[in-house]
Amino acid sequence: MTKARQTFGRLAEDMAAKALRRRGYRILERNYRNPLGEIDIIARDGDALVFVEVKARRSLRFGRAKAAVNALKQKQIARVAIWYLKVTDQMGAKARFDVVAIDRSAPETDGIEIIQNAFTLPG
Repeated sequence: MTKARQTFGRLAEDMAAKALRRRGYRILERNYRNPLGEIDIIARDGDALVFVEVKARRSLRFGRAKAAVNALKQKQIARVAIWYLKVTDQMGAKARFDVVAIDRSAPETDGIEIIQNAFTLPG
């Protein structure tokens, strides 16, 4: 990954965290890693534990940001989330998966969309 992409990714995650905080989320972890992968943001929204995937696009060349959270990506995020729930002894917690999609090519808005309950645990 190039330095420019890493910088853009960090900026997008900072923007996402700020947008989530404005909506009342409390950020618990950023860039949580375990042997199964990474979750960009883990937050608390009311009584729900929220696992947040941040996707950002500078242009529409590769499609909209939210479209990048495909079934394979959802499965990977879910596996990491289950691991987190187990190691933190929160298997009974109310949890959900949100996506923050950032499309910088959308000048008519701030380009940030928070999609609550974007997907569920794969069956």
